[in-house]
Amino acid sequence: MKTLLVRLSSMGDLIHTLPAVSDLARHRPDIELHWLCEAAFADIARLHPFVAKVYPMRWRQWRKRLFQAAVRQEMAALYRNLRYEAYGQVLDSQSLLKSAVFARFAGVPVMGLDKNSARERLAACFYGRTFAVEKGRNAVWRNRRLFAQAFGYQESGRADFGIAVPEMGRLPEKPPAYFVALHATSRDSKLWALHYWLAFLQQLYDTYRLPVLLPWGSIEERQRAEKIAGQLPFVQVCPKLDLLQAADVLQHARAVIGVDTGLLHLADAADVPLVGIYTDSDPDKTGVQPSERARNLGGIGQMPEPAQVWQALGEVLANG
Repeated sequence: MKTLLVRLSSMGDLIHTLPAVSDLARHRPDIELHWLCEAAFADIARLHPFVAKVYPMRWRQWRKRLFQAAVRQEMAALYRNLRYEAYGQVLDSQSLLKSAVFARFAGVPVMGLDKNSARERLAACFYGRTFAVEKGRNAVWRNRRLFAQAFGYQESGRADFGIAVPEMGRLPEKPPAYFVALHATSRDSKLWALHYWLAFLQQLYDTYRLPVLLPWGSIEERQRAEKIAGQLPFVQVCPKLDLLQAADVLQHARAVIGVDTGLLHLADAADVPLVGIYTDSDPDKTGVQPSERARNLGGIGQMPEPAQVWQALGEVLANG
């Protein structure tokens, strides 16, 4: 059955949906899954081989220019394309008013969370079938539980993100072995101190003699990466990467160390040893999925010392 999944944003939200897609592939291989999401995160949906088609949309841009003819034409084209697909069912796993509205574009009854489970209670009014999923649990668990109820199976076992970087997204020029340091994040209060990075990365190189790659996403982030690389000759600043290339770089790393950023969750999905460093957010809410190969350190108003990060890295490398 042809099915539309609506999960528009953000990067972390899409990544946390991937294990539910893996469950669906295992239990309901009869389903042809399409995914509607923000264009900026469409490559996350493309990482899962069970996703047959991705429909990108641009609500973040459209909402600023709703009364312009070009925007209305783009929205109308999306409406026509989704109607043309003749979906048998639609699942809105985001449970926001905006996602519920776009889910209705498909023209068939929509499934989603009930009013007591949804992030925005009014979204449930747009659904033909609703499901109760306990709040207070992590996003991966909640998505897997929603999918299981919606598609009629029992989820079980370890979360499997199931990502596979397509050939077009692979970066050909990578060192044979390396670490990745995710130094950039959405606000300065979530950064790890520069002198901590310098001390930690020097110890990392002295121990393993492997280069360290620094991805970046903005001019400011590139400048910070270049500042680190200027003091540590074994550090390499990555070229500008799209999400598929970033996934390829992360997937082949010896380990990843990083602050609270979407790429840290992508590294978690890539199943590599990693340590998350939190200084102004709660890792219980926004951290990676804790496991033998993944650790979260710090918290709101807490900045882990390099020695703590070093110890955690040793533990995940031993288990990874």
